[in-house]
Amino acid sequence: MKRIILAGGSGFVGGALVPVLQAKGYQPIVLGRGATDLQWDARTLGNWASALDGADAVVNLTGKNVNCRPTAENRREILRSRVDSVRVLGEAIARCAAPPRVFVQASGVGYYGDTGDRVADEESPSGNDFFAEVCRQWEGAFNGLALPATRKVILRLGTVLGLDGGALPMLEKLTRWFLGGAVGSGRQFISWIHVADIVSLFVSAIEWRELTRVFNATSPQPITNRKFMRELRHALHRPWSPAVPAPFARAAAWLMGTNGDLALTSCRCVPRRFLEHEFNFRFPNLRDAFADLYPKQ
Repeated sequence: MKRIILAGGSGFVGGALVPVLQAKGYQPIVLGRGATDLQWDARTLGNWASALDGADAVVNLTGKNVNCRPTAENRREILRSRVDSVRVLGEAIARCAAPPRVFVQASGVGYYGDTGDRVADEESPSGNDFFAEVCRQWEGAFNGLALPATRKVILRLGTVLGLDGGALPMLEKLTRWFLGGAVGSGRQFISWIHVADIVSLFVSAIEWRELTRVFNATSPQPITNRKFMRELRHALHRPWSPAVPAPFARAAAWLMGTNGDLALTSCRCVPRRFLEHEFNFRFPNLRDAFADLYPKQ
């Protein structure tokens, strides 16, 4: 049975990926700090490193959740957790007698910064805000790894929609409380993807040998915040709700322990390279994605 190492695989995306890999006949092994298959601190080499020798693939999902207050300490940990995990996984692979065939690294569409109305594909320049800098250093650490026997792939994830994690459960709760209005101007774009499609993209990155370098992992149909919230209200059968002014959104986000800029920054990305490889998205349309997630509403 082929082993796949999932670093940071106990989170939302990893939890969705594990059963799919098992159904395909793989043996996923999760590296983490909690109740996982192997323990690691995502910084230093340890006994876990031997599991990579002879493994078919390594998938790195490690990183402090960005859904937190933008304090200096949190910002340092957001960056450090990502760069350190890439570095130590690279060290472990370099020591393998039989290196993994492929190393798939998660990144984020935050790489592009605030795109406004501009459409960003994989060739678009990086932005100039904090999250863009994090992604540049994150990907820079990965691209700097000298692993000649291992194919390398970066997936820049958009907002993953699922019921078990990510941003959607909180948005659902607010909408059910009749607080599901647009945020700020509502004109900022959201690059989203259904959790089933993000899992399929990771599987494709593992199995399709022609895939290398960087791919946007988003739906081909980014949507404005105003339309996104309208579709969510439609799915949950809630009426129109007033917009939330940007200053209030930032203050409320701080009180809830998160970062208001996550909802106010525009990210209009398209998965050009996956479309060129003729990847078939199950849920390219947001209304269909919500209909799948909320079938009995």
